[in-house]
Amino acid sequence: MAATAERGHLAVIGAGPAGLAATLAAAARGVHVTLVDAGPEAGGQFYRQPATALGARRARALHHQWRTWERLRDGLDGQRTAGRVTHLTDHHVWCVERQSAGFIVHALRGPTQEEPAAVRAGAVLLATGGYEVVLPFPGWTLPGVVTAGGAQAMLKGGLVLPGRTAVVAGTGPLLLPVATSLAAAGARVTTLVESADPKALARHPAALAAQPGKLAEGGGYAVRLLRHRTRLLTRHAIVEAHGTDRLEAVTVAALDASGRVGPGSGRRIPCDTLAVGHGMLPHTDLAETLGCALDGQRVHVDDEQRTDVPGVWAAGETTGIGGAALALAEGHIAGRSVAARLHGWDPDPAAWSAAARARTRARAFFTAVDAVYAPDARWPDRVPDDTVACRCEEVTAGEVRAAVRELGAGDPRTVKLLTRAGMGWCQGRICGPAVAGLAGCELTPARRPFARPVPLGVLAEGHEDMTEEGP
Repeated sequence: MAATAERGHLAVIGAGPAGLAATLAAAARGVHVTLVDAGPEAGGQFYRQPATALGARRARALHHQWRTWERLRDGLDGQRTAGRVTHLTDHHVWCVERQSAGFIVHALRGPTQEEPAAVRAGAVLLATGGYEVVLPFPGWTLPGVVTAGGAQAMLKGGLVLPGRTAVVAGTGPLLLPVATSLAAAGARVTTLVESADPKALARHPAALAAQPGKLAEGGGYAVRLLRHRTRLLTRHAIVEAHGTDRLEAVTVAALDASGRVGPGSGRRIPCDTLAVGHGMLPHTDLAETLGCALDGQRVHVDDEQRTDVPGVWAAGETTGIGGAALALAEGHIAGRSVAARLHGWDPDPAAWSAAARARTRARAFFTAVDAVYAPDARWPDRVPDDTVACRCEEVTAGEVRAAVRELGAGDPRTVKLLTRAGMGWCQGRICGPAVAGLAGCELTPARRPFARPVPLGVLAEGHEDMTEEGP
């Protein structure tokens, strides 16, 4: 490819709401975009679609904001037909390499994830989303215990119910749509267990007033759960999951103001499925390998969604968890910014301001949500020493605590070196927050050289260049 074509070419990594919005905004202004995504089709986790072979007759029933998805989908199809967007599906990006003339996006393609591919571009936009926080408790490794997002993915992508009698538990706004979706699909959702107190949102009137649609959305979920006779327990937490070969029941207990379990408050609830979630964290692996600055756990960006690395933008959950509306606004701003920087396109102040206002309102709302729905600080006190904390390496909570108490570990990395917690296949993505919490340490970025496991043969070989010439 000629150097001029590379300079005008944008690689967008991730085809969820932020990536799609950025792709369409940039392509509409003359930027040639390669959209790289691990999924078999666009949509990401939020707009996950069932496989065509399943013959879903009413896929829209599994989603809200369906019309927004249709606009994004149709816009992508139009830009692909016009030759301004190349969409690479089943491409799992493991590294983005900086070069003097731009960037190379390295990916593994196909179902085996062993075929190397590469995309050359003059600019990169990271829309890599987020991942669920998993906090351990006795019995959490039993078959039948799934993450809240995992249950939703099974339903949206495979039209599969994880079980017939379910409890949804943890903390955060994701629990409501998950419980509602499971109930609507035919599961008996007996109980929704929320460790936070949603009424505390009233302490943030300005943020709530700026997003009245969110309140209506939450109220709609609550009404539907009432119709399904789902019991809501606030300021309660899962204490233990019970079963031999698979989940049979859970014990929940009330929490006092400090997060301690109230004496005698435990109650046993029969179920064959527990969908549990404790919030989300941004995916920052690729940003870290590029040297982008972080604000805590999220990628730092300016008002145009630019990182501090020239030529790299970021949008969506990777810059902070905030839902689809915020991701769409950030993606739109980022796409316009790329067009302005690469092609000198007039950013259209009025449209820019509208997107910026939407971003400001959504960020304020989710700042309030984060304050209310953070996992209670005393959750580690409810985890016995014999509870597995790292599933890959079978490291227990007691071993993590011993590494701190007896061996002097003072950070997650040292705990990892002393116990092997986080050295397994997931590389700490699942157990990282739990290990840090049990150790009493602040969760710090892992700074991995690669975003996913890579076969040695791929590292040893050259990579096929999948980039097409820009228009």
